[in-house]
Amino acid sequence: MTPFLRKLLGQNWLLLVTMLALAIFGVVAIYSATYMRGDSYTADFWRKQANWVVVGLFAFMISSLIDYRWVRWGALPMYLAGIFFLILTHFIGQRVYGARSWLHLGPINFQPAQLAVVAGIMVLALFLSQFRAIHPMLRLLLCGAIAGAPSLLVLMQPDLGEVIIWIPVLLAMLFVGGLPLRYLICIILIGLAFIPLAINLGLKPYQQQRIVAFTHPEIDKQGSAWAINQSLIAIGSGGWSGKGFKAPNTQIELGFLPSTAVHNDYIFSAIGEQWGFVGGMLLIGAFTLLLLTCLFVAFFAGDQLGLLLVVGMAALIFTHIFQNMGMTIALVPITGVPLPLISYSGSFVLMIMFGLGLVNSVWIHRHVPA
Repeated sequence: MTPFLRKLLGQNWLLLVTMLALAIFGVVAIYSATYMRGDSYTADFWRKQANWVVVGLFAFMISSLIDYRWVRWGALPMYLAGIFFLILTHFIGQRVYGARSWLHLGPINFQPAQLAVVAGIMVLALFLSQFRAIHPMLRLLLCGAIAGAPSLLVLMQPDLGEVIIWIPVLLAMLFVGGLPLRYLICIILIGLAFIPLAINLGLKPYQQQRIVAFTHPEIDKQGSAWAINQSLIAIGSGGWSGKGFKAPNTQIELGFLPSTAVHNDYIFSAIGEQWGFVGGMLLIGAFTLLLLTCLFVAFFAGDQLGLLLVVGMAALIFTHIFQNMGMTIALVPITGVPLPLISYSGSFVLMIMFGLGLVNSVWIHRHVPA
């Protein structure tokens, strides 16, 4: 058996099948949430998503079959490219939902923040695996600088949701990387103490309105709290089994859910209305299986670099899931974060599938000497 065929047959099939099932369901969910619109632009969202899934599958296979240790020389160039694109976005980026976060390069439209966070995970994994002997405080400061540079650029857009993503990812990688627990506890306590100051002084007015709508949704039901209230109504009206695929007279069809965001930020609301509690729980179960598979791969990783890569990617996916689903059911404030593999998000699907390819590569090459 050739080495290529051995790698091809030795990949983590549960990871691949779960990822593909979620991605295909995402295309179906986007179609069901947008098919009733008259214009061709929104009606093609599901086709565009399907194209990104195909491209993402190629990225998954390539990153799976190449030894993940290539990040030793590829992580820093990707990280610097992410920083460069974030700076470029500040000057020529497209403003969406109040944030200048999208960059158009010819036919390609993507969010550099998503490239930056995946590349940042790779750099952090490389740093924490190579410099375990230095003082914990110095390690913490350098890791903070690695995560802080893209975070500040994203905060300038301003895209608070993508900045928040960094916090649990960084904490998870620092914990697995061996940083003493007392340091992590201090970071968490200091962060909690700064939350009121950040809300009152660091957020834009529309972001502060989202916080108010989260804490007091009854204050402005026709304004800032409209979206969250309609999301709760949509999910609640789905009941046990939902109103059905392409069901008529839904919150989606009648336009009560924001038509510009129902296929990305509020896709879980659409799923809850059309597929009900059963559909929502099956989706959560599929995500749980995906994350447990990632943790299984992390347990059997061949070295510290592989372990950190898998934990970082798993933390990234989990945080997106928690924030996206949480904001639709009023567990967390609205942040505009896509649901991995499900929301219409174009390049984000590609980056998530590329990251899962790295996870798969850790599994395939777990017995290969470093």
